[in-house]
Amino acid sequence: MSKRLPKSYYNPLSYAGTAIALIALFMFFFLYVLSSFSSVEQAYVGIVLFLVIPFFIILGLVLIPIGMWRRARWMKKTGEMPKRDYPVLDLNQPRQRNATIIFTAGTLVFLFLSAFGSYEAYHFTESVEFCGKLCHEIMEPEYTAYHTSPHARVTCAQCHVGEGASWFVKSKLSGVAQVWHTLRNDYPRPIPTPVENLRPARETCETCHWPQKVYGQQQRREIHFLADETNTQWEIRLLLHTGTGNPALGQAHGIHWHINQNIRIEYQPANEKRTEIGKVVLINESTGEETVYNNPNVEENDSPMRVMDCIDCHNRPSHIYRSPSTFIDRAIVAGEIDSTLPYIKMTAVQACVQEYESDEQAIEGIASYITEFYADMEVSQAKVEKSIQGTIAAFQRNIFPYMNVTWQAYPNHIDHMTTDGCFRCHNDLHQSDDGKTISKTCTQCHDITAQGPIDSLEFSQTAASLEFKHPVDIGMGWQEINCSECHSVPPY
Repeated sequence: MSKRLPKSYYNPLSYAGTAIALIALFMFFFLYVLSSFSSVEQAYVGIVLFLVIPFFIILGLVLIPIGMWRRARWMKKTGEMPKRDYPVLDLNQPRQRNATIIFTAGTLVFLFLSAFGSYEAYHFTESVEFCGKLCHEIMEPEYTAYHTSPHARVTCAQCHVGEGASWFVKSKLSGVAQVWHTLRNDYPRPIPTPVENLRPARETCETCHWPQKVYGQQQRREIHFLADETNTQWEIRLLLHTGTGNPALGQAHGIHWHINQNIRIEYQPANEKRTEIGKVVLINESTGEETVYNNPNVEENDSPMRVMDCIDCHNRPSHIYRSPSTFIDRAIVAGEIDSTLPYIKMTAVQACVQEYESDEQAIEGIASYITEFYADMEVSQAKVEKSIQGTIAAFQRNIFPYMNVTWQAYPNHIDHMTTDGCFRCHNDLHQSDDGKTISKTCTQCHDITAQGPIDSLEFSQTAASLEFKHPVDIGMGWQEINCSECHSVPPY
């Protein structure tokens, strides 16, 4: 049999390299075709397709010249090949011509596949499936919460990386350390927040949310159920002063006044989680005037000042872990839990706040707790079973025992129910040298337009806000303490 390639190619190592490269190439095309017809993007298929298989293609191609080089050395020693300082390319010789054609064509195909594969690999590593499913156990809480968030159609990379090559490189280098800790299984549970060195909100959030184009006031309806026998539906309807009453007036006042282009707010956090705020500095960008507010209840520290941006209030824009009281309310509204069962709100919440070490233990514990509560009652077992499944589903969207992820581990600063949120600064304690304070007055941010049981709602008859009425009579206690002092701990 005549040999159509250089003699040096005919060796076991080059044969092995050729086989590895061809098999890997076949697998690439086979899996790519299969994944193209699949409507579900699989993280592990993407890893194999764009990260693992290309490695074996390159490995096979590298083994071919290594085998040829070793074979050529042996042939020179035995005299089968003349000793030359440099190889001679003679296209008049069929074997060299064939090798040159194969090498040139193969190089062009390989460069095309490399460009295509690199492009696909880039997009794959930016995908939600890659971020959420690659490290399944670590990222499952974030991945689950993301899918029920207002940003469920925004990819992870759009917020965590943003545009530009520099932040892409930074994110991948940071990811290497995270992968290393994952392999060693020495990562913290839960993952610490806030995220250090997060890209500024003006470079991520503000690419979609345009600060200069503001909204006026917005209606908000909150539905709660009380922990009584009939699970009384209690509503509160708010008019949020997101911006001014008229959008044409811009950000002169209202909640989004904090990001007014004419001012800058800096603050000094008193702890790593920024749940306590020490000094606050208000800077008028037009005049250069500065007003410093100090909280006498917070000790001075060496923490650097931070410029306030969207994330300081909207710190859980996509990964929201709600308290049991809140997510059970939502499950009842959605019809996942039957509100006609007596005391189901109280029972479901109590079942969810028990200590569980794993998801499996939580499923068993919640089912057992609710079943035992209704064991001696004459109630519909179908309703009980439906409510058990609804409670478990709501629990699994918000609490992850094996990662110690709860609403307490990741406080949400957008309101002031389960955390101090707004009251970190708006607490009547931060005071300037000339006696000005950062006010705690409720109507700065919202007016209550209606509140009370659904069958006897109290409506505001004027432009003024109703005075807040606590669903459970605690007198004026709600004015003397922050909501979070009660609602941040179980069973709330």
